[in-house]
Amino acid sequence: MINYSNIFDNDGISYSAYRDLIDKLLSEGKTTGPDDSEAMLHYTKMNIQRMSRVDKTLELQESLINVLTDVKNKHLFLVVTEGWCGDAAQIVPVFNKIVIDFSDKFDLRFVLRDKNLPLIDAHLTNGGRAIPVLLILNEEGALLDSWGPRPAVLQELLAQWKKETTDMMEIAEKLHGWYAKDKTYTTQRELTKLLRKLK
Repeated sequence: MINYSNIFDNDGISYSAYRDLIDKLLSEGKTTGPDDSEAMLHYTKMNIQRMSRVDKTLELQESLINVLTDVKNKHLFLVVTEGWCGDAAQIVPVFNKIVIDFSDKFDLRFVLRDKNLPLIDAHLTNGGRAIPVLLILNEEGALLDSWGPRPAVLQELLAQWKKETTDMMEIAEKLHGWYAKDKTYTTQRELTKLLRKLK
């Protein structure tokens, strides 16, 4: 049985601490997780730029703002992620923006996937440890819902791209091209639908 509240309180770190950790590790030639290969360092460097860009340009859609305004009770966002994950770089700034704009209703903490395997293993995607995963808890720390690792339409596209090629660089290019065009709108729409269920 996973104690979400305990993980949130004792292992979770803030968005700024998460960003600082990634920066610090990269300055030491490392990334989060056990693989400090050149490829992983390259992904991490790119993801720092992606997060910074999304942080600067992100605006919440009116439909999402309306849903968030209607939420009455306090909720906790626990995000399972890693600094080298491209999807996470495009998505986690959205969670942070929600919490910044509605800090009276939401609190946010991040945990690293590879340091919390029992947690991610309870939230697999098609049998894999795909991230990011957003876990929505009530104030007492009980799990209410989850979302991730990417918008459903992109999940389908990714499955199709993987059938067409095994070149991961080509797939990554398509993936990030999609995110750049989408400007977080699809992620926000899915979160609007999900968060509408909250009381």
